[in-house]
Amino acid sequence: MEITSKHIARLLDDQLAVWESARNNYQALKSVRVKEITLGGCTVKVQFNPARIVSSAAKVDSQSLKERKCFLCAENRPEVQVGLPDGNYTWLINPFPIFPRHLTIPVNTHTPQLIGCRFGDMLRLAREADDFVLFYNGPKCGASAPDHAHFQAGNKGFLPLGEVVKSCRRIPVSTQGSAHLSLVEEYICPFFLIEAREADDARALFETLYQALEVKPGETEPMMNVLAWYETDRWTVAIFPRALHRPSCYFAEGEKNILLSPASVDMGGVFITPLEKDFEKIEASHLEQILAEVCLDTKSMHAIIEKLK
Repeated sequence: MEITSKHIARLLDDQLAVWESARNNYQALKSVRVKEITLGGCTVKVQFNPARIVSSAAKVDSQSLKERKCFLCAENRPEVQVGLPDGNYTWLINPFPIFPRHLTIPVNTHTPQLIGCRFGDMLRLAREADDFVLFYNGPKCGASAPDHAHFQAGNKGFLPLGEVVKSCRRIPVSTQGSAHLSLVEEYICPFFLIEAREADDARALFETLYQALEVKPGETEPMMNVLAWYETDRWTVAIFPRALHRPSCYFAEGEKNILLSPASVDMGGVFITPLEKDFEKIEASHLEQILAEVCLDTKSMHAIIEKLK
């Protein structure tokens, strides 16, 4: 059976009918505090979401991962959590939502979080679930389960990035068949954009870019966040290469501390703060500093483009 957005919507409804704690979290989401901030010529949102402390404060060092049971493995999931099988993946409701409709899509076997070998899967899932934005958080780019490969999905229309892409200025970089790779500079941070009508062409361009990105010592692949969606017979993929896992304010003490661990949703223009003190305090200057630390700057992005020539 081919999965569609309707199947996923039904899964959400069915799960919320029987899973009380998840239902309470989705209900609480309707009244979370949100504020808007102008950043890089765009309007972004800051969401005060206490339930996300589980993810924002997750310990992802190798020792901590060894000492905890993987919550994405089928045998460790709550009994009430029922999934929607989809080939090598299973669609699951995310019980700690950011989006009004928020899913996690783990691989059915416990295998490390990597995108290089799974980008084609991401495109397929995005096409199936065309009411949703698929996103990938690298092992040190916001993934709270870096030891178990997975994607997440959230309903379209929630992230400011979706509107930005409709009208942003593109700097052409490369073409492969139906696919075009460009650089977008006029956003909260620069990012690469792939637009394609054929999945194979998109995969080929992504592979070329992937090979040009730096792999940091001790890492298996380049650090990145990736968001993908399918609309009007084409894929749109935003790739945010990362320089750092967490900003200095995450580890700071006292007044300088801000518990914000950027991931794909933040790159998409919705910044998640699980602590009220941070929600109250955070301003454009804080977000600019955070992004300057964890993202690549324009100069670095152009250096990558030079490698592609």
